[in-house]
Amino acid sequence: MAKNSSNHQDESGVLLATRVAVKKPSLYHVVLHNDDYTSQELVIEILCLFFRKTETQARQVMLTVHHKGQGVAATYTRDIAESKVAQVTDYARSQGAPLKLTVEPAL
Repeated sequence: MAKNSSNHQDESGVLLATRVAVKKPSLYHVVLHNDDYTSQELVIEILCLFFRKTETQARQVMLTVHHKGQGVAATYTRDIAESKVAQVTDYARSQGAPLKLTVEPAL
């Protein structure tokens, strides 16, 4: 019998499976930053379009950004978070808005 790299036999010849620990990917927040030029309506639209928020959820995030200076739009793996930042930044610029988004590790 050919040996599989994930299995091995004990002294009695019983085939034992080896468990491979799989580490969950690190998560990152997509953070929206407040500015004096991007409208609240555009922020809500972006949260609904790109982050699948309901209008109520989007309004809550927008108000957090407005009052605290920043807020988490969503949490993803790093590649997806960076892709969302690029997509939203492009969309905001096409609407004439300087909206700033960053990717930060979720702790």
